[in-house]
Amino acid sequence: MIKSVNFNGNIIPESENYLNHENRGLRYGDSLFEAIRVSSDKIFFWEDHYLRLMASMRILRMEIPMSFTMEFLEAEILKTVTSNGLSNSTARIRLTVFRNNGGLYLPETNEVSFCIEANVLPSPFYVLEEGDYEVELFKDFYVNADMMSTLKTNNKIINVVGSVFAKENDYDNCILLNQKKQVVEFLNGNIFLVKGSSITTPPLQDGCLNGILRKKLIEILEKLENYELKEASISPFDLQKADEFFLTNSIIGIRSITKYRKKEFTNVVAKDLIGKLNAAARLS
Repeated sequence: MIKSVNFNGNIIPESENYLNHENRGLRYGDSLFEAIRVSSDKIFFWEDHYLRLMASMRILRMEIPMSFTMEFLEAEILKTVTSNGLSNSTARIRLTVFRNNGGLYLPETNEVSFCIEANVLPSPFYVLEEGDYEVELFKDFYVNADMMSTLKTNNKIINVVGSVFAKENDYDNCILLNQKKQVVEFLNGNIFLVKGSSITTPPLQDGCLNGILRKKLIEILEKLENYELKEASISPFDLQKADEFFLTNSIIGIRSITKYRKKEFTNVVAKDLIGKLNAAARLS
């Protein structure tokens, strides 16, 4: 089967040139995206993804089309899944919204276009990987602790350069810091730190992505009596004091860190939470 993409509601071959050099996402990063997990036509946490996208578009002063209802975009996502023969499989969806061509920094229009891609995933539910996973701080560049950093925009150059740094130094991932040298997030997900029964994640004010899995895990933890959840700043020194820590994102769910510098970590809490996360996904 030839892979296809959905461009403004039209299913076209992936090989077709449907964007050009004037695309504002390419030129200026004038674009937002959602990475979404779909399993057997069930979109995980779709309402949360949709509401985040709409809020982000308003913040960036994009014109939201009247057609952009939750039902319309859901149907377009599932149409893309079907066109790629993945209706009975699990897929990673990337829904990208970008301002239409025209203008320099000042756009000629605030109208938008969208593109939806689908790629197969190996498991229908979140699975906690057990292999080694070593991380390090990325200190070449810093995240700005402001609202723009909380949005899922195409401005991800620090994540790209950090990923290259990780590969060059044989790390599986890196931790990003803000200008105050506070821990913000991983290159590809939010961070949760475990010490005893206390679980801490950085507040949005520190510059971390307003992640969907971050939001869902906070909701889950707030209902559990055996854990104390805190949204508080984390210093690099706190990492080595932790019993365990892990990253979260909408595609992989939870990924435990096994080693940071000379310390190795457990994954007891992550194992406890992964099942609860899958249950929440099924009910979403």
